Amino acid sequence: MSETLQATAAPRATGRIHLDKQSPAAYQALVKTADAVRATAAEAGLDRILVELVNLRVSQLNGCAFCLDVHTRAALRAGETTRRLGVLAAWRDTGLFTARERAALALAEATTHPADALAQERAYEAAREVLDDDAISAVIWAAIAINAFNRVSILSKHPVREAPNR
Repeated sequence: MSETLQATAAPRATGRIHLDKQSPAAYQALVKTADAVRATAAEAGLDRILVELVNLRVSQLNGCAFCLDVHTRAALRAGETTRRLGVLAAWRDTGLFTARERAALALAEATTHPADALAQERAYEAAREVLDDDAISAVIWAAIAINAFNRVSILSKHPVREAPNR
């Protein structure tokens, strides 16, 4: 979440301003929020892989290429497998995710699409079976934070570039 978005391309090359550069104080406040969310998740007992799965699923739903790139690399560094990352968009149709991860992913989706009241109720019901209140709160905060970063990157058109060592 708080991996810096500092894109290297000239903002005008895309016809967009880079919100993180144009309004650095607001962006830094978002980074501090993400840091607090990460600490909250750790205190609630959520491991880094689960948080990265939430970041990735929300970024998939929002279509944020920049955040998908950042958080795929973060998930791999945390020990996530390419197999699970490859099927994350269809997590409901696999047996590869734990009950906690499934509950977190459903909550993340409900947070990303808050107008779907039925999905929210189902997500909360499933979450209550495997997550305590602290974990539920942390998952929702993680989804809120990555949704905000997705909007910054999408509206700024932050580029995804080929890594020099690929």
